[in-house]
Amino acid sequence: MSARSHARQVVDQFGAQASAYVTSAVHAAGADLDRIGALIRARPDARVLDLGCGGGHVAFTAAAAGAAVTAYDLSAEMLAAVSAEASRRGLDRIETRQGGAEALPFPDAAFDAVLTRYSAHHWRDVPAALAEARRVIRPDGLLVVSDIIAPEDPLLDTHLQAVELLRDPSHVRDYRVSEWRILLEMAGFDPGTVTTSRPRMDFTSWIARMRTPETHVAAIRALQAAAPAEVTAHFGIEADGSFLLDSALIEGRPRLGR
Repeated sequence: MSARSHARQVVDQFGAQASAYVTSAVHAAGADLDRIGALIRARPDARVLDLGCGGGHVAFTAAAAGAAVTAYDLSAEMLAAVSAEASRRGLDRIETRQGGAEALPFPDAAFDAVLTRYSAHHWRDVPAALAEARRVIRPDGLLVVSDIIAPEDPLLDTHLQAVELLRDPSHVRDYRVSEWRILLEMAGFDPGTVTTSRPRMDFTSWIARMRTPETHVAAIRALQAAAPAEVTAHFGIEADGSFLLDSALIEGRPRLGR
C-alpha cells in the first residue's frame, strides 16, 4: 500500500465532506466568530485572508462585516462549497484561492488581517505558516488564530491528541496556549488577548464529519472508557462519548521594528 503525503491526507479527508463543514452547527456559530466580526468591523474596507478557510464561516463573517475576503484552502472541493454558499448568501466580495498555509501566493503586506479558525492543528509546519502570515500582513495589521487547544497538563494533552488522531489521520497537533505564544513571538507577532471557550462535541456528528472508521471509533471509545478520573472530569466525557474541547481565540499584531 502506497502512503499518501500529509497534504493529500488533508485534501482527501476534507474534500469529500465539504458540504458537512459548510452546514456544521459547531463551525457555523460561536463567540469567536462574533469577536472576529467585531474586529473586522473596526477596520473598514479591510482586505482579509481566511487562511485554511474550510467551510468558509470566517470568510462569511468577515465579508458580512464589510471586508473583501480571500478564502484560501488546500481543498478545491471546500473552495467550491464556499463559493456556492457565498453566492447563496449574496456575499460578492469573497474570492477563493487554492494552496497550502506554508507557502502563500500573495505579495508582501497584501492584507489588513489574516484570520484562521479550526485549521492550524492540520498544518504540518506551523512556524513556516506563521512566518508567511507575518509576511503578507500590513505592519499595522491583525492576526487572529482560533483553534482547539491542548490543556497544559501532559496527561490531558496526551488523551486529546490520541483521540484526535484516531478520528482524523490528517491531525497534527492541538497546541497549548503556551506553545502558541512562543510560536507567534518567533514569527514576529506580539500575542495579545486570549479568549477561551469549551464547545461540546456531540460524538455522533463529530465522527460523522470525518467518516471515522468503525475500528477507530471503537478505539476512541475504549480510550474514553479506560481514561483516568482526571481526564474524564476535564473533558466531561458523557456516556455516549460526547465531550468538551478547549478552544482559544488569540489576537496578535506584527511586532514593530522586526
